Amino acid sequence: MKQVFGSAPDGAEIDLYTLSNAAGMRAQVTNYGGIVTALLAPDREGRFGDVVLGFDGVDGYLKKHPHFGAICGRYANRIAGGRFILNGVEYNLARNDGDNHLHGGIRGFDKVVWQAAELASKNGAALRLTYSSPAGEEGYPARLNVAVTYALTDSNELRLDYVASTDADTVLNLTHHGYFNLADGGTGEVLEHEVMIDAARFLPVDAALIPIGELRDVRSTPMDFNRATAIGTRIDRDDEQLVNGRGYDHTWVVNGEAGQLRLAARVRAPTTGRVMEVLTTEPAVQLYTGNFLDGTITGKGGTVYRRRSGLCLECQHFPDSPNRPQFPSTVLKPGQRYTQTTVYRFSVG
Repeated sequence: MKQVFGSAPDGAEIDLYTLSNAAGMRAQVTNYGGIVTALLAPDREGRFGDVVLGFDGVDGYLKKHPHFGAICGRYANRIAGGRFILNGVEYNLARNDGDNHLHGGIRGFDKVVWQAAELASKNGAALRLTYSSPAGEEGYPARLNVAVTYALTDSNELRLDYVASTDADTVLNLTHHGYFNLADGGTGEVLEHEVMIDAARFLPVDAALIPIGELRDVRSTPMDFNRATAIGTRIDRDDEQLVNGRGYDHTWVVNGEAGQLRLAARVRAPTTGRVMEVLTTEPAVQLYTGNFLDGTITGKGGTVYRRRSGLCLECQHFPDSPNRPQFPSTVLKPGQRYTQTTVYRFSVG
């Protein structure tokens, strides 16, 4: 179902699409930034509640906000110094996170109007968004054509399939930046949420949240989520990595083979019994615990979003890969087809 959501600053129409499944779940997606504005999932009593942070209307999304529910690109996460070298040419990007580049820059994919088409998909109700990013946009080389398909399956899965191609060498790292709260939609903290991350290694970061280049074993560190652990158990420890991130804001290397859809993480809210499993084909997942939310944003229903009122599980490549040849490459070349899939699967337990 499609409805008018508002207008972009340039006058382009912004629409809102509602996807529903046979189990009663509902997702709302806007073609502005590919933002998932609402996601209703059942609790153990069968009551449906919105589990993502955001705004009631388009105006909130048009103002500055921390990428609530959006597609981030061309390069999700951080690039150190806002620069990288590709084929001997230096490219300079916006430094919109201190001295670093974050989530595609000043006007990344989260701030553009995508073309939308409703689909009859074998995976359930679906919406396909496409965007053609011109060469030089936000400082990146090459023209890039991107498509993201959202499907809400009858198995209570929100599935995102990404495809991209380019006419010249470029770098690419896309992710979905949803903020989840499976207990109360963001009125309280997520510290009681129990998290499992299927990863033996993580990427330690410096004080600017740039990876130092090491893949570190999670054992005997606060980064070990191989057994489900409440977020609040260790988040405030006097640990260098937790101090640098003001909590969790780190990348984990997902076990298994990149390119294969596999379980990356599982989250459970004890108060509601809602469970969210995150599956991905990407090499890594970023856990961010809303450390920079500070009570200055008022969201849905007048809810004030305070520190740690939502968590993100962003499936992606490693941050700063264009400057780290030892990391998996994020270079996309002509004739290659970028693909990735992320699935958010909901249940109760």
